[in-house]
Amino acid sequence: MAGDLLVEMGSRGAAALLAASRHEFDAALAQRGAQAPLGFPGTNYFLPIANALLKIEVRTLGECAQIFEETEKLCANKPARNSLFIDALNGVLNKGIAALLMEEVLAALSYQSGSHPQPGCAGFLSDTLLRSLGVQLVDGRIAGIAVLLGPAKDDTSAVTLVRDLQSRNIVSIIAGSAKGTSLSEQLARSRVAVSLENYIIPVGSDYLSAIYAVNWAIRAPLTFGGLKSGAWREILAYERKNVPALVVLLGHVDEVIVATGLGALAMGFPIVSDLDLPQVGKIDTTLYEAIVTEKDYTKLAARCVEVRGLKVKIVAVSVPVPYAPAFEGERVRKEQLHVEFGGKHGRAFEHLTLSEMKDIEDGTVTLVGPDIDALAGGQLSMPLAIEVEVAGRKMIKDFESILERQLHRFVNYAMGLMHVGQRDMVWIRISRDAFSRGFRLRHIGVALHAMLHQEYSAIVDKVQVSIYTRAEDVARLLPAARRSFEERDERLRGMTDESVDTFYSCTLCQSFAPDHVCMISPERLGLCGAYSWLDGRAAYEITPTGGNQPVAKGNLLREKEGCWSGINANVASLSHGKVAAISMYSLMTDPMTSCGCFECVVAILPEANGVIIVNREYTGMTPAGMDFITLASAVGGGTQTPGFLGIGRLYITSKKFIAAEGGLRRVVWMPKELKESISQRLHDRSVEIGDPDFASKIADETVAVDAAEVVCFLKKAGHPALGMEPLL
Repeated sequence: MAGDLLVEMGSRGAAALLAASRHEFDAALAQRGAQAPLGFPGTNYFLPIANALLKIEVRTLGECAQIFEETEKLCANKPARNSLFIDALNGVLNKGIAALLMEEVLAALSYQSGSHPQPGCAGFLSDTLLRSLGVQLVDGRIAGIAVLLGPAKDDTSAVTLVRDLQSRNIVSIIAGSAKGTSLSEQLARSRVAVSLENYIIPVGSDYLSAIYAVNWAIRAPLTFGGLKSGAWREILAYERKNVPALVVLLGHVDEVIVATGLGALAMGFPIVSDLDLPQVGKIDTTLYEAIVTEKDYTKLAARCVEVRGLKVKIVAVSVPVPYAPAFEGERVRKEQLHVEFGGKHGRAFEHLTLSEMKDIEDGTVTLVGPDIDALAGGQLSMPLAIEVEVAGRKMIKDFESILERQLHRFVNYAMGLMHVGQRDMVWIRISRDAFSRGFRLRHIGVALHAMLHQEYSAIVDKVQVSIYTRAEDVARLLPAARRSFEERDERLRGMTDESVDTFYSCTLCQSFAPDHVCMISPERLGLCGAYSWLDGRAAYEITPTGGNQPVAKGNLLREKEGCWSGINANVASLSHGKVAAISMYSLMTDPMTSCGCFECVVAILPEANGVIIVNREYTGMTPAGMDFITLASAVGGGTQTPGFLGIGRLYITSKKFIAAEGGLRRVVWMPKELKESISQRLHDRSVEIGDPDFASKIADETVAVDAAEVVCFLKKAGHPALGMEPLL
């Protein structure tokens, strides 16, 4: 079992946390009263750890008393509510759970007092953030989560560790400080960009803030796994198997940290440290080793991967800057800029085309025009055209747009480069740091060649890249590229669900939502917004045994709802019998399930005889009396919820969008940002339904967020939903 020292320190740490939290609680109770609200912003799970493991919903200070009662039992090595008790290591891990529960209370009290979140730190991580990262966890862009506690031994070691984690697509959540410094400060001194987009998230400079990583992780089984509060055995098993997290303890340890570490082990998260801790092999709650020491910072990241059993895709691209998905969201600010292309400052486009095998030479990168080291004094922008030619025996023209969309990712993976947009609306920036490291335009071609081969080797045999930086060349090539874009759009617009016999299943999210199945058709993209029918077909060509499989539609059972025998049989099988049937076009009858990664939620608004649509980015209230987070809690985990539906935002303007209930005409409210983001598509679809001004009849938050006021607006606008067949 664990060393006696760890057991002794952990026990004292749990007792200290219980005493400290009681002291803070009593003081807050005396000052604010039992009815004072208590909780975290941006969550529908109250105090998430207490809610998940004990099924205690805390809304006020007074309701915290229930948590203390259960924590005292755990500290005394006795079962808590719902028989919560972990047998491993002679029960000492129960004191770890008690420590986490008390730290969550202390953190909530810190939010109430205003001492959290700390300046420059994220603090509590919202439900929306959990959902937005879900897709990246599912598709492998994020391989794992490392909770880094304390500072590295020096600034250089801090950079080495975090860069190695980034290169392995591991998100670093940072908390704690010791010896007068923190890991965040060490990175800042080394000018390392710290942000969610860079996979580096500082949650707080004190060790208490580490609880924000834990109560973020504990929501995954509730959000994606379809598990219910109080099902602590299943929740902890889900954490061990499905949440790829671990703790990296650096530079300092004390009794409270040991108690917190026992809580991490109870959740299945191993500990890797640069300290001389007692080494603990596999225990009942971990997949592999429980506590491991690694003092060599150049080996720490690799040790993390090994101990947690992470599946990491190492991207080897011959460019002079670090290259990994962790840099995809990096922003190059004006003060960091060496040169930019497109945007408001010039013309730029990118275009990928299918060519004959004989017509291109694999690996050739040609630059026509000056490079970025030939800028005139004060020049910060240049024209740019990137022409990518691919050839392959299994490559078809329909895959052009799919591969072209990946150029955005592949350019962004280079540290110091920023890529926004696509086609003839790209905006690319290259930082001074990337330039000083030796990055030149040809390296864009090198990266595109390597990545197209690496990710699409099943259909791509050759890649040739040509880059143009003279204005006359860009102007000459652009019309042909635009004709190609228009031809693709027309070809895709002509695809309907009726024109194919096969849809594609998507089970990529089953690593998080074991019973959820997405069914993708030409007129209904995946709810994450990332996979279209063509994407599904390409994914199957690339990986025939992967998460996207062809599904024969079979016999049509209900035309209006979009229900087929073959689709139902496939969904029943892939959902392990949890879902017997789905309707592709209905909100009310056997709607498709959701995992939790959806871009938008559709929800019925009975007062208006219509539906509202809320996108993930909208943080305000809706006419349904719920914000996005609350609505989203009704959708997810692979369950069918009539009246609620998770969707990709482009599905809104599909002809098949809730067609069984009347389609687009049922939409009575959506946030302004969402409406504007699909404005052209919305206008085109409005014309198709014979109501060109329909978009103006859809209310948004600038009109009303109260259901009665929305109805008044709809009446004045003459919205068709008011006269349609009742939804209920």
